[in-house]
Amino acid sequence: MNGSEAAAGRPVDPGFLVTADPGSVAAVLDAAPGPAGRLAAAVYRVSTGLPREVTAGERRQLLALEAARYGERELSARITAVPVAGEPAARWGVEWATGSQLDRCLRRIPTGHTDALLAVATAVLDGRPVAVTGGTDRAVRVWDLTTGRQIGRPLAAHTGEACAVATAVVDGRPVALVGSGDRTVRVWDLTTCEQTGRPLTGHGAAVPAVATTLLDGRPVAVTSGGDEAVRVWDLSTREQIGEPLMGHEDAVCAVATAVLDGRPVAVTGSHDGTVRVWDLTTREQIGEPLTGHEDAVRAVATAVVDGRPVAVTGSHDETVRIWDLTTGRQIGQPLTGHDGWVLSVVTTTIDGRPRIVSAGEDRTLQVWDPATGRRVGEPVTGHDDKVRAVTTALLDGRPHVVAGSQDGVVRVWDLAPGGQVAGEPPTGHTGRVAAVATAVVDGRPVAVTGGYDETVRVWDLATGRQAGGPLTGHSGDVNAVAVTAVEGRLVAVSGGDDDTVRVWDPATHEQIGEPLTGHTSWVLAVATAVLDGRPVAVTGSFDDVRVWDLVTGRQVGEPLTGHSGDVNAVAVTAVEGRLVAVTGGDDGTVRVWDLLAGRQVGEPLTGHNSPVYAVATAVVDGRPVAVTGGGDGRVRVWDLATGRQVGEPLTGHTGDVNAVATAVVEGRAVAVTGGDDGTVRVWDLATGRQAGPELLFPLPVYAVAVAPDGRLVVGFGWEVAVLARR
Repeated sequence: MNGSEAAAGRPVDPGFLVTADPGSVAAVLDAAPGPAGRLAAAVYRVSTGLPREVTAGERRQLLALEAARYGERELSARITAVPVAGEPAARWGVEWATGSQLDRCLRRIPTGHTDALLAVATAVLDGRPVAVTGGTDRAVRVWDLTTGRQIGRPLAAHTGEACAVATAVVDGRPVALVGSGDRTVRVWDLTTCEQTGRPLTGHGAAVPAVATTLLDGRPVAVTSGGDEAVRVWDLSTREQIGEPLMGHEDAVCAVATAVLDGRPVAVTGSHDGTVRVWDLTTREQIGEPLTGHEDAVRAVATAVVDGRPVAVTGSHDETVRIWDLTTGRQIGQPLTGHDGWVLSVVTTTIDGRPRIVSAGEDRTLQVWDPATGRRVGEPVTGHDDKVRAVTTALLDGRPHVVAGSQDGVVRVWDLAPGGQVAGEPPTGHTGRVAAVATAVVDGRPVAVTGGYDETVRVWDLATGRQAGGPLTGHSGDVNAVAVTAVEGRLVAVSGGDDDTVRVWDPATHEQIGEPLTGHTSWVLAVATAVLDGRPVAVTGSFDDVRVWDLVTGRQVGEPLTGHSGDVNAVAVTAVEGRLVAVTGGDDGTVRVWDLLAGRQVGEPLTGHNSPVYAVATAVVDGRPVAVTGGGDGRVRVWDLATGRQVGEPLTGHTGDVNAVATAVVEGRAVAVTGGDDGTVRVWDLATGRQAGPELLFPLPVYAVAVAPDGRLVVGFGWEVAVLARR
């Protein structure tokens, strides 16, 4: 497949994605603006974003997972089937996965800034759109927006953070103007990456805002600072024009330019909560300050709407406001929807209509119709930190929004309908998937998940669809789920940060009875069993374990105490004819409890040198064992009859082991483990060896379960994935 084929929107060959040199793939996908190309680029992005190199076989598995997250199951299956020289056929195929955390942007550029990214501007360099970024690491970098690659070396001369960037053309050459915490503005030739001329000096504090315009046909810069001053500079002579423009009573942190009645003006926003308009020719303030914001004005942009010039401002008061620059009055009501400070605004045209794009602390972009004052569509999500800067650029003849977030990542968005990455990702949890259990409801296998979005969800394992809506009731993170039968019907049991245990009917999606209360802290672990003929739940919280009769809803006996910290995990099994619970805690110990007698059995099982986060039980060679994982990255197997560790720890994980499940596969007992290193590993418990290569995930793995038919259910990040052996 060549670049022209991709550009035509034809399906990308899975074999090419899996086996070709990554540089070659990136070059082809860069030339693929059609829906198929955008999807292929998004799917491929995951294999280049991991902290280590991956083999072709590992890339095959990751790409199949990512395709499934975009709802492209057929593409996922085709990728899984790609043969890789020197490696066996894929052992696992991805049946479906959710895409709640997918990045729908056209391009994602990790800028390499070693601290917060503060500013982004765009320009055209040698006919190609570029972005210029600045951050608290004092560096300024230039990026090709088509390829996502850095151009030249970082521009480094500032002795303070690079907190403002603007671009212009001076004497026929594209330049970037950078305002800094060192009180200067420096001008950089974007072609040579060299500073030109001396810095612009005069501000008595940091320069957080820079804009450019033409004044009497000459390029000028308008800058503002923490010294409450607005200054105008002739970019050809590098001289300040006249005296500073004074009037604001606090730091001036935003500047934009416009043309009003044929005359160039500057519009400024300040921490004093006001917006002011300045005639750059007469150097006088025009009219009274524009007031209405109830906190600092952090962002200003300008546009022409229905033939009249307007200013758009964003504030710490979480609103966006539109002002008629001719009358000096606010137009309509404030635009509300952000959940935090509005840090940046820009105006653009989408499908021929004027639009405002705002961004801020809530990590979203919000698009507004300035004519109606209403938001257009849902907030655009995908950024992982507060969005500090938004601007626009033309790519392939279409306006795009370029947004930089504090974590140093620039994302390029095509906000026109159909402009984002194709595919229909199934979504679900909006927080960490902390727990997974499997069951059969009305003859269909399901997964039950609990998450940090305070919900329990039920999934049809065959279709990947949620069976009904989320089960809501917890007022905090859901940390644990388990399933069992109570009086002939299947129930799910969950524990959460609201200190409660709740029982749910997955068929009706209703909570059964009142919450089970008694724990005095977060409920971190849940298991179920039948004790003396009655269904019970066993739960772990801060320093104790409790047993609940699921028929009556009452606690059974006294709490089981012994751990000296949080009880993070619990499993239940039979040892020599008695029902026991096995728990793991922050104190690094594993403890065994006789549930009928209500006491600890023997001494704690010690070996982990950090918290124990996961416990499961199995039978190996006729003997009951517990399998535990912890913060030491080790998986350990314990003989529950003798209380001794079986063999050496199972090693391979490079971070916390958060999840353990057990199953019998082809007659052999196995453990499945998942961890912070984004891997799932399968272990043969008889030999103590890893069975096959690990499965890679782009996010930490917090939960694993094995369905009765052998399918593997994995909770990673906010996502759920189901894999089946091939």
